[in-house]
Amino acid sequence: MSDVGRLVQILGNIKADEIYHLAAQSHVAVSFDTPIQTNDTNAMGTLRLLEAMRMLGMDRTTKFYNVNTDPQSTMSGIFVVLIYLQACSSEVFGSDMPAPQTEETPFHPVSPYAVSKQFQYWITVNFREAYGFHASNGLLFNHESPRRGTTFVTRKITTQVALIACGQLDSFQLGNLDAVRDWGHAKDYIQGVYLMLQQPVGGDYALASGQAHSVRDFVEAAFRVIGVKIEWSGAGLDEVGVDSVSGKIRVKVNPDFYRPLDNQNLLGSAAKAKRVLGWTPTYTFEALVEEMVLCDIEAVNTGRIFSNSNLDWVVGESQNAESSDNGIMSHGHKKGSARLNPFDEVQTLAVNDEGSSDGAEKISLTEVRSETELAT
Repeated sequence: MSDVGRLVQILGNIKADEIYHLAAQSHVAVSFDTPIQTNDTNAMGTLRLLEAMRMLGMDRTTKFYNVNTDPQSTMSGIFVVLIYLQACSSEVFGSDMPAPQTEETPFHPVSPYAVSKQFQYWITVNFREAYGFHASNGLLFNHESPRRGTTFVTRKITTQVALIACGQLDSFQLGNLDAVRDWGHAKDYIQGVYLMLQQPVGGDYALASGQAHSVRDFVEAAFRVIGVKIEWSGAGLDEVGVDSVSGKIRVKVNPDFYRPLDNQNLLGSAAKAKRVLGWTPTYTFEALVEEMVLCDIEAVNTGRIFSNSNLDWVVGESQNAESSDNGIMSHGHKKGSARLNPFDEVQTLAVNDEGSSDGAEKISLTEVRSETELAT
């Protein structure tokens, strides 16, 4: 994303039917430490990609997506239609915007990551209006799955709960328990993104579950999967989550895991996507958490997750562990369908007990940093 010449070469060679721009430095907390790199990759990287498309004349034959989606190529006469989608983030809304947030809500980014995403959004709109690009923005609220990286708060919680369930851990630490997010399942959001790109013209859409849950709620739901009820005691930095039966402290608060600035209440409305795209999420919050915890328990039992280690997952595609529905690759389970284990796809696990690889955030699985991030 830092070399426009290389982008021109790649785009000219592959003759893509659709472009789904998901590349980003996606950690909010990391962006405070690396604001220049974050904005060079996210903001300027998007501009380089759009400009490479324009230089190749793809603005006349291409659709561009600036959000998360799954591609399906279309042909019109002799022209290849390339869809470009830009992955934006609900982080652009900031902390002070009234809920629910929609496509019309003003932006007020509170992190370098969110600032970079606001640039991505507006430069995509500009290329759509100035150059006639078929370009779409997706404002995706938090979307999770068992494939979520272990440095994000949802997977941090589910891996720790899995370790506790398997007797390999006593407790773990989090930051801001009161941060509120709108969490949905990545499979639902991929379907929504796909639908965006099937429209006759580009547009901007918010995808959200419409339900708000705090980090505290996520913790409680994860423990319920393993039959443990968490009760909270104390307040502020002294608050702890206690197993109501055994009396053991399972969750502690660590001030080091707070962000310099944090969005307190992100809650979205997908009314436009439902009306225009016919999109409706299928996963409940509880079903999402259950799937993630059960998959992590399986990973612990097979030695793919264990305590006091830093993990790098290299996930490849499996020919027999996936199903395809209208071009959408799916894992896990929907209501009424069999559960598939996404960890069946893990091909390589690199374990480094001393630290993560260059450029990666170091994390001990026994100390969980509360980073409610967007995925994609």
